[in-house]
Amino acid sequence: MKWVRRVTSLLLLLVLGPVAAAIGGDGNVAGDWRTATRQSSGLAPKPDTTPDAVVQVYAARAFSWRGAFAVHTWISVKPKNASEYTVYEVMGWYVFGGGSALQIHNDEPDRYWFGARPELLSDLRGEKATTAIKNIEAAVKAYPYAGTYTTWPGPNSNTFTAFVTRRVPELKTDLPPTAIGKDYLSGGSILGKAPSGGGAQISILGALGILVSAEEGIEFNILGLSFGIDPGDLALRLPGIGKIGLR
Repeated sequence: MKWVRRVTSLLLLLVLGPVAAAIGGDGNVAGDWRTATRQSSGLAPKPDTTPDAVVQVYAARAFSWRGAFAVHTWISVKPKNASEYTVYEVMGWYVFGGGSALQIHNDEPDRYWFGARPELLSDLRGEKATTAIKNIEAAVKAYPYAGTYTTWPGPNSNTFTAFVTRRVPELKTDLPPTAIGKDYLSGGSILGKAPSGGGAQISILGALGILVSAEEGIEFNILGLSFGIDPGDLALRLPGIGKIGLR
């Protein structure tokens, strides 16, 4: 039947990206997490030479097989004249051990994620960053899923980052299509803002939906695998591969 062939073709297209990411070495699928590097990537300004406030959002390939499909995201902030960064992120293994998935700690803001080099998604400085930090702190306190974690379709680390960036639109954070979990809306909602804080999206438990935004463009989500087009950046948004384009 034609509809069966069409569905099969679509599913094949969705999984080709993750397969290509794994084969191409972008999946962070190999190695030992105990010895994988967590050193700074050099993307963040040093506190001793940058007195201004700084807010940055990062993404890096998840460890093991999950890296073929998804990234882990986090938020790093440094208030004005602070001597170190505070990192906000969600990590599932703390929940599995009976703790909170939401982790707030002083750390290298731009460290490799168990061997995977991070990508800088947002970078805000000065007075705008000072205001954003206050809004970030409020959003972090309001995050409703600190006690739970689900790799797919969420809530997970990307659900947390998107929850915050929706409430801090001045960051203009374009979370990549590989940030599986970003479309999981809180409170059982099916309608909300795009993760960048602009536009709008319809999402059913983060597993099926569509978003339209000036920052992200148009993106479709099928079973957590997202694809679309970003006219503003002349880019394609592809599952497994991420965002690729001329800018």
